[in-house]
Amino acid sequence: MVSLWENWRQGMGKWPKFDTVGGPSTYAVELTKRNSVLSLTKQGADTGSLQVNLSWRMRSSDITGRQNSGGSLRHPLRAFKPQVVQAHTQGVVSVDLDLACMYELVDGSKGVVQPLGKLFGDFHGPPFVKLSGDDRFGSPSGETVYVNLDHKDEIKRMLFFVYIYDNTPAFDRANALLTLIPGNGMRVEVAVDQHAPQARSCAVLLMEHDKEDLVVRREVRYVYGFQSELDRLYGWGLQWGRGYKAKTV
Repeated sequence: MVSLWENWRQGMGKWPKFDTVGGPSTYAVELTKRNSVLSLTKQGADTGSLQVNLSWRMRSSDITGRQNSGGSLRHPLRAFKPQVVQAHTQGVVSVDLDLACMYELVDGSKGVVQPLGKLFGDFHGPPFVKLSGDDRFGSPSGETVYVNLDHKDEIKRMLFFVYIYDNTPAFDRANALLTLIPGNGMRVEVAVDQHAPQARSCAVLLMEHDKEDLVVRREVRYVYGFQSELDRLYGWGLQWGRGYKAKTV
């Protein structure tokens, strides 16, 4: 399947291309409502290191307004075309999308890997998932979770989700993309671009076993709360408390 970016270049997409880890994606499998499940096993992509990357951009008109409104008099159609700026420009945009993962292992252990609480996980030992860090401003590489699929038989399920930290714009103002980059096989892309202006969290992708196959399933389910609400929705059974991030200078 041609990737989201190819569709955009052909005039079919909704938002511009930006880089993911490892460089721009030319071809990828897109998970949609209609085609929501993919077997990593059948793709030969169920071993080695799996990168799960979150990148996003925002419309400058949502943050700064129409500063160049005078130009619309000379070019009236521009008034209906939102400008796009990279979200990592701190002076222009204040956005904090966080990528996280709830995990459940075969031995019954459960937990979360996320920036809050500096719960960055472990790649070589349980839970076999590691967060690269907390990107506050949406740099071109975004945020990345690494999953050690050489231990896939010890993993029962993993839910990759995105949440918006306090005092940041809503999902309808950001064009986000979750990209799976396996050691072998094609990339897998899931767009997080639906209009959910009041939502604070979104369950994006579920990875679990289906008989002999390791599969990924598109979720894209928005909730108005945070991790605890996603926990209840998927029956994880964790205990949650209020968390805070250190201030940046």
